[in-house]
Amino acid sequence: MELKHLFSPGKIGNVQIKNRIIRSATWVARATEDGYITDDIIEYYSHLANGGVGLIISGYIAADLKGAATPRMARLYNDSYIPGQKKFVKAIHEYSDVKIAAQIAHTGSNIYNKDFEPVGPSPVWNDIKKKLCRELTTEEVQNVIKKFVETGCRAYEIGYDMVQLHGAHGYLLSDFVSPVYNKRTDDYGGDYQKRTKILVEIFNQMRDEVGKNFPIFIKLNTRDYMEEGLDLEEAKKIAEILINTGYDAIEPSCGRINTRFTHRKTYPAVMLKSTEDENYYLPNVKALKPIMKNRPLILMGGVRDPLKAESFLKENIADFIAMSRPFIYEPDLPNRWKNGDTTPALCISCNGCLGATRANKTYCVTKKKLEEKK
Repeated sequence: MELKHLFSPGKIGNVQIKNRIIRSATWVARATEDGYITDDIIEYYSHLANGGVGLIISGYIAADLKGAATPRMARLYNDSYIPGQKKFVKAIHEYSDVKIAAQIAHTGSNIYNKDFEPVGPSPVWNDIKKKLCRELTTEEVQNVIKKFVETGCRAYEIGYDMVQLHGAHGYLLSDFVSPVYNKRTDDYGGDYQKRTKILVEIFNQMRDEVGKNFPIFIKLNTRDYMEEGLDLEEAKKIAEILINTGYDAIEPSCGRINTRFTHRKTYPAVMLKSTEDENYYLPNVKALKPIMKNRPLILMGGVRDPLKAESFLKENIADFIAMSRPFIYEPDLPNRWKNGDTTPALCISCNGCLGATRANKTYCVTKKKLEEKK
């Protein structure tokens, strides 16, 4: 089967991407302890860029010092980070028209750094700190909005091709849209329109600063997998608000890290045991497609088979395909598929890379073991 659609160009906003393959944002733990770009980061991403991917979404970049939860997480909340980030973006742009997006985030209540205070829209439990996070004041929420806008503007000035907001996985922005984690009574809490207000204001203020030609899109939680949490029907309404606001694309995701309020899993099966477990966010993508108004919809979550990916694009179910773990094993996966080897990704979804990242930095544990046996 020819992968005609997978390797056709597509657009997010007015930025053309050479194919429909996106590297979904992944924390690689290769910045310095205080968040500066290293040669290690540049080398890691250069392998990805050389491997044939169309768009790379960076690992999350902290928009606020207090939102830099994890070790060796890149930051961009002040101008001291600009020179290293410029060097990074320039290096990626040297590879075959590869585009690069800055994913910007505030880790909110899910914070590992012992020196930082967990915060959220409401006082939710932090499993790492073993205490409730502090509720942000209205003034502090507005300051968070300002921080996101300023960070997006720096990304624009640096030369990133676009910006993605991280509105998923229990970080600050996804806590705001979640009914179980946002119990506020001011303008930023209540019904789904008010819980989405922070995302609308970030977009509008950033758009005013960077102009209409710089794409702004979002990774958006579309289900909490929790009792009384965000469900898909309400997520569709939130997504529609964002599309009407002007967001250039949506990458639906689900679940969160903090499990204090439930003993059930808060993610679908990520350790894939069969091909039936693949493409686990496909129902969410299908639900959002009718409200997208021709804006791109990005399918991520357990994508392994290029033939299935081709069919999703051909049938207009999704507009782009995003992967993360397969690229940790095979940074040159798009080139392999393009050159005619259309066997599925070699990644076995063991999730060993997550443990490696928490202990040191991202690498494929399975691949390393196989290489050590040779």
